[in-house]
Amino acid sequence: MSMAGNLRKVTALGAVGGLRKVARLTRRRARVDLSHPARSPLGSAVVNCVAYQDGARVPGGRDLVDTVERIRKSDEGFVWLGLHEPTAREFAGIAELFDLHPLAVEDAVEAHQRPKLERYGETLFAVFKTVCYVEHKELTATSEVVDTGEIMVFVGHDFVITVRHGRHGSLGPLREELEADSFQLSKGPAAVLHAIADHVVDDYVNVTDSLQEDIDQVEAHVFAENGARADAGRIYQLKRELLELKRAVVPLARPVQELATRPIRVVDPEIQAYFRDVSDHLLRVTEQIAAFDELLNSILQAHLAQVTVAQNEDMRKITAWAAVIAVPTMVCGVYGMNFDNMPELHWRFGYPIVIGVISLACLVLYRGFRRNGWL
Repeated sequence: MSMAGNLRKVTALGAVGGLRKVARLTRRRARVDLSHPARSPLGSAVVNCVAYQDGARVPGGRDLVDTVERIRKSDEGFVWLGLHEPTAREFAGIAELFDLHPLAVEDAVEAHQRPKLERYGETLFAVFKTVCYVEHKELTATSEVVDTGEIMVFVGHDFVITVRHGRHGSLGPLREELEADSFQLSKGPAAVLHAIADHVVDDYVNVTDSLQEDIDQVEAHVFAENGARADAGRIYQLKRELLELKRAVVPLARPVQELATRPIRVVDPEIQAYFRDVSDHLLRVTEQIAAFDELLNSILQAHLAQVTVAQNEDMRKITAWAAVIAVPTMVCGVYGMNFDNMPELHWRFGYPIVIGVISLACLVLYRGFRRNGWL
């Protein structure tokens, strides 16, 4: 029986006997810790389950129900449960155990949500879009530059549940940093929520800095001597990837602003000052993305202008050569009409003189076009 099926048997947190029975059943299924990027994603969706009291990690097993039981008996501390791409069946028991709203549970399982902040009774539900810069040797028209994922966070009085979707965005290093800062961790679940938001926004900053290098490279290529031959597909690709980043960053501004300014029961007022700092960083990233978008538009317009200028130059060269070739074509056309009575038709020097006149006229036209920059 799956962990979710076992957890459905929990009907009341006060029923200690029922909790212990579920704990025995959940031990039958092995869990794999996904907090480290090198570890396999096979096994249970549960990444980690840790209890904290007074800013310190509480020693003990990783069994979910036993951990929740200990924390709620002592009425101190909180539980941090980490999940990676759980199924609806796996999450059902957890939702019942922590009394999570069905709509929030559905969003956490299905993913593909916009960044948002919602309150369901005493529980706060936040959605963050994670981003990762995809390294590449050379930017092409098909290069993937930004990879996105999601982190959903349930915050209650005595618990934090993080649900991660995607190949990146591991919270293992973040957990270690928080555990090293007992003062911050002692402020409760809101401190974890702030740390996640700060971690996500810091990734935004890193990605925008990396995108700056790609944009500078494309800009230098466009304004080089052969800029008209630059690949416009690379510019469009950067704009598409920038749009993906924009969809992750811009909608997050309002949720972070609410966390920083509006009174929320599960968020300590001291933590709101930290959210204001996150909001400032997010504003910087948003402005940088807008600047990148405008810059890419300018680069694209400059490239199209260079292509138009190059085409005009080619047309001028073609027109100039056509004018030069028109002289012998016209003369030869006249003398090719085969009339009997034509000037100098039977003269001994007629042919070389005509050839000389044609050559001189072509030379004069060539020098004139060359002087005017058409050739």
